[in-house]
Amino acid sequence: MPDNTQRFTGRAEDYDRYRQRYPTQEVLARMRDWCGLTSRSVVADIGAGTGMLAEVFLAHGNRVLAVEPNPDMREQMRPSVERRLGRPVPQLEIIDATAEATTLPDASVDLVAAGRAFHWFDKERSLAEFRRILKPGGWIALIAADRDRESKDPASRPQIDAYEEMMSIHGTDYARIRSSYRTYDRREPLFDGDFHHDEIPGFRRLDWENFRGHAMSLSISPQPGHPQYERFAEALKSYFESYAGDGILTMPTVCWITAGRFRSQ
Repeated sequence: MPDNTQRFTGRAEDYDRYRQRYPTQEVLARMRDWCGLTSRSVVADIGAGTGMLAEVFLAHGNRVLAVEPNPDMREQMRPSVERRLGRPVPQLEIIDATAEATTLPDASVDLVAAGRAFHWFDKERSLAEFRRILKPGGWIALIAADRDRESKDPASRPQIDAYEEMMSIHGTDYARIRSSYRTYDRREPLFDGDFHHDEIPGFRRLDWENFRGHAMSLSISPQPGHPQYERFAEALKSYFESYAGDGILTMPTVCWITAGRFRSQ
């Protein structure tokens, strides 16, 4: 099996620039309501990437321990977060470690948060690690925002299905990893205690540059120099021209927000 911690090497800049951001106010409202989050809560952001989820909690005033194993992502994180928040973020600590071995002390955080990276984790080992680093009564928040593959809108289905087909044909290993994405709407079995879940539908309006940039940030997208790159690039352009109107592609999205905890906590 490939090393998932290296899947985004060389893609961090595109990832940070083109990926969908998390809805800050909606996430924080649910964390306060469900988990009792305050500005004094210590948050561990696991698989922090370029800091998109950390940014949400930093805006709330939290201390954030951002665990990220990929050096390209870590290098991008602080300047990206500080640029978007418009200020230094001394309460952000960036840690070179993995979800399965965070290096954080026992019972040291109030909330463990994981974003789009969660489906790459070894679930059994990472959940055991989360249990170890959480304070008694602590919560786990699993949050992801991405294109909506399951939309029931009949007007959107042809576009969604065509995108899935394109990625299945041209993506480097999309067929193997596609099922792991369902993690985000099947999370209740991960917990044996309190559980909350909500989904926020939306859409993104993308011009060609932003559509292409989003596609190239995906770990399954062949990069320049790859044998499949030229055909993938042609397929992207053809897809955009087929489904965009007036130079803008409207992509259905969803943000999954889940919070749970273990009964023994």
